[in-house]
Amino acid sequence: MDWLFQQTINGLGLGAIYALIALGYTMVYGVLRFINFAHSDVLMLGAFSAYYIAPKIEKMCGNQSVLGCIMVSIIVAAICACIGMTIERLAYRPLRNRPKLTVLITAIGVSLLIQYTAQNEKVIGATQLPFPQLLPEKAFQFGKIVISSNDVLTICVTIVLLIVMWFIVQKTRVGTAMRAVSFNQQAALLMGVPVNRIISFTFGLGSALAAIAGILYAMKSPSIEPLMGTQPGLKAFIAAVLGGIGNLPGAVLGGVLLGMLDAFAGGIPGLSSYRDAIAFGILILILLLKPAGLLGRSTIEKV
Repeated sequence: MDWLFQQTINGLGLGAIYALIALGYTMVYGVLRFINFAHSDVLMLGAFSAYYIAPKIEKMCGNQSVLGCIMVSIIVAAICACIGMTIERLAYRPLRNRPKLTVLITAIGVSLLIQYTAQNEKVIGATQLPFPQLLPEKAFQFGKIVISSNDVLTICVTIVLLIVMWFIVQKTRVGTAMRAVSFNQQAALLMGVPVNRIISFTFGLGSALAAIAGILYAMKSPSIEPLMGTQPGLKAFIAAVLGGIGNLPGAVLGGVLLGMLDAFAGGIPGLSSYRDAIAFGILILILLLKPAGLLGRSTIEKV
């Protein structure tokens, strides 16, 4: 039972990070119906932005302070929101009326461009760098069960951000406009909805979520490097499909389920090396048996 509870806690902490990244995927897909594969690289840029900004904030707020961590998170989220909106404006907006395959290939190209530009020695470099400790890490022990303060922080932040995202989408004028653009872009344009601004806002919001996820993921990892976003990005994509891509609660559910699967598979001898294979196997099964995901709705398209 101790092992069961320990792996459950580990899975919730990891799944919360997957859920945060999956929220960005699902928001963009909900509005534009395509997968932004550069989203995982925005996570990496968020982690490196925090790496360079944190020492400067620590000089003003003190070492490992809550205020400093909040300030770093806000600044990094704003930076990555601008990066996301810039990517949308330069790479995706000119292709909006093109076939979805064209946009998909472009998204993969943007992802590779960011990764290999970051690996250039004059930009960041391929060397792994130690991520600064933004908050003091504590371990709470209950018998043989150990709960990390980083896991508690990650779970709480994910819950708060999910509530904020739900409120924005369901209860604000911007959220109403986002749902209108998602339902029918042309009709929304005729009704006076500023479609370009709403789409840019969606990319900015999703990128801000990726930035926060990047900070939380880096706090759990010993080091950061330009390819750090690839694996969690792919896992978050699987989580979004598992929960029902385009569905915010579905993204969180998929992230938690996949995090739990990772934790339990990693804790069983002989299965730890097959965690990624199991995750992609689940993706194949979901696409075959329930393509809309666990909380998604099947829709009929007229051709």
